[in-house]
Amino acid sequence: MPTTETDEHKSLREAVAALGKRHGRDFNREELWSEAAKLGYLGVNLPEEYGGGGGGIAELSIVLEELGAAGCPLLMMVVSPAICGTVIARFGTEAQKQEWLPALADGTRTMAFGITEPDAGSNSHRITTTAHRDGADWLLTGRKVFISGVDIADATLIVGRTEDSRTGRLKPCLFIVPRDAEGFTRRRIDMELQAAEKQFELTLDDVRLPAEALVGDEDAGLLQLFAGLNPERIMTAAFAIGMGRHALSQAITYARDRTVWNTPIGAHQAIAHPLAQAHIDLELARLMMQKAAHLYDEGDDVAAGEAANMAKYAAGEACVKAVDQAVHTLGGNGLTREFGLASLITAARVARIAPVSREMILNYVSHQTLGLPKSY
Repeated sequence: MPTTETDEHKSLREAVAALGKRHGRDFNREELWSEAAKLGYLGVNLPEEYGGGGGGIAELSIVLEELGAAGCPLLMMVVSPAICGTVIARFGTEAQKQEWLPALADGTRTMAFGITEPDAGSNSHRITTTAHRDGADWLLTGRKVFISGVDIADATLIVGRTEDSRTGRLKPCLFIVPRDAEGFTRRRIDMELQAAEKQFELTLDDVRLPAEALVGDEDAGLLQLFAGLNPERIMTAAFAIGMGRHALSQAITYARDRTVWNTPIGAHQAIAHPLAQAHIDLELARLMMQKAAHLYDEGDDVAAGEAANMAKYAAGEACVKAVDQAVHTLGGNGLTREFGLASLITAARVARIAPVSREMILNYVSHQTLGLPKSY
């Protein structure tokens, strides 16, 4: 694995940072999405033959991190090109690739991702959304919760369960559900978290889907699911690192300029050292994120799974600490709308909770990496 960024990655980082600076934290989501698409950033990870940039999650994570560092992260990048685009590129039929990948790359269409359920929590084995055949069609029934951006997405990639023809057991499968499908309804969840992308509860009541709505092999199970979940964890790490960098930048500028006694407050170690620690933690998290992205793009799904979980954990912790220290550095000003840090207190918690809690990541590492027995 490279220990320093390539010139191409450095150039990409600089270009996206310039785009983010132009839009800033008062950005218009649609305008930024459109411009990022025109510049080729949204589809940088998708295959060139389908209108993408031919890169990987390493490049896409740079885009999201730099937009976040500028105060204008695009949450749907985690979902549309990273999860859905990756799954379709790896496992979709040629018709699905032709229909979706060019549109996801140029930003003219978006796709949401539905896996979380009210009663399943972090246990994906308890997913109750089921699909069964009805002639040549599929009928999909179930509920999903905390699904981002469904109102602006053209379709949702839904994780359901079908009966394995060999064992009779239920295993996960992925279906493309158009937003206007009959029986597919949504209810907006009233969130304290203020974000451009809203959260929804979905109900699927015998949603009839054609055979071609199934993505990949119905017997592939977890292989196809984790092809999307590992990029999700890596991109969540990028989202968190960008947010943490943005908060830290605000605090550093303030600490340089704000003078209470005879010197700027940043000269005092009680202010300087916690900011330095926050910077170190964010840099360490980025290294693990880059390792995870490299492993994933090289096709090592097993190693990428471990690294992606670690990256998401490290980034979530680093982000929360950076935001907290930034707010504390500004004191009362850290809670004003002028500086925009107070809203990050809530937003930063998301990286600890979603798409998988830090406790479940510690469970994963303890029994998958360390070989300790399961407690559940």
